Amino acid sequence: MKITGIELRRIAMPLVAPFRTSFGTETRRDVLLLRVVTPDAEGWGECVAMSAPLYSSEYAEGAADVLRRFLIPALPARPGPYAVNEALHPIKGHRMAKAALETAVLDAHLRATGQSLAAFLGATRSRVPAGVSVGIMNSVPELLDAVAGYLDEGYVRIKLKIQPGWDLEPVRAVRERFGPELPLQVDANAAYTLADAPHLARLDEFGLLLIEQPLADDDMVQHARLARSIRTPICLDESIEAAEHAAAAISLDACSVVNIKPGRVGGYLEARRIHDLCRAHGVAVWCGGMLETGIGRAANVALAALPGFTLPGDTSGSRRYYSTDITPPFELEDGHLTVPTGPGIGVEPIPSLLDEVTVATEWIPL
Repeated sequence: MKITGIELRRIAMPLVAPFRTSFGTETRRDVLLLRVVTPDAEGWGECVAMSAPLYSSEYAEGAADVLRRFLIPALPARPGPYAVNEALHPIKGHRMAKAALETAVLDAHLRATGQSLAAFLGATRSRVPAGVSVGIMNSVPELLDAVAGYLDEGYVRIKLKIQPGWDLEPVRAVRERFGPELPLQVDANAAYTLADAPHLARLDEFGLLLIEQPLADDDMVQHARLARSIRTPICLDESIEAAEHAAAAISLDACSVVNIKPGRVGGYLEARRIHDLCRAHGVAVWCGGMLETGIGRAANVALAALPGFTLPGDTSGSRRYYSTDITPPFELEDGHLTVPTGPGIGVEPIPSLLDEVTVATEWIPL
């Protein structure tokens, strides 16, 4: 498959409400999209890097720079679906940028051959259960109202963002209001240290599905120690950037659950490797989210349909974050999202909507 050129497109997507985590508050997404053009088809990829290097070391402007200077020039003349990862391997890091490029090339290839991404990855379901991530709020009553609204919409699992000073009280309030049967988990985004272990152990009484990334992303040993001192299952997110990291975490007993975010691990092929590894070791996985538009959401839903994804993911409907998406919106049906079955990722941007939010484009001929 010969690539004619690649378009880098920056879009600004306002969020329906501020989304606050332990590392900051987002009010809009600065999104980098890639469009790979070939004589037979076009493919799309979404870079999930934020506008600032807060979740990870990557950020949108840096991703665009490394793509134009290093990653795109490294592509082979006729890249197949597995050739991109091999070509980009010598370049250290920049997994979110690599994931966007690999996905766009893969999407173009699958569209040309008429195969869906879900089928290519090995999906076994036609729809996936949808959970929702609830950011840190200004008050507990505000949080309870938000959770009630999401449950009314049909979400089957609630995830609460937590940080020191916003953990026990909101979790207790949600558990008391909505009962012990509500699937509930928390996400700390590395906001705690091992010294907080006695405090985190107090979350055990609430019967949580898991606590996600409580400690620093580069310290699996401390996570293993924490896992021995609390009953709540530990899930790793930022710590897992490749299948090798997942293998190390499993061998250390640092976690019993893994959140797989394709952008964080370098793409959907590596995400599938992590899925296969965890499934072989009896470790549960679920698909995380990075406030994606319909481009990234479509691919995540395809991944979440693999058999090892046994927990509901953060694959929310489009209107959770955006009043108007750039693709036909993903709508919640009975707490689930339908897996796209069309060629490639199965969706395309609506040109008029895409143009409305575009702030810059750059064409790179090959």
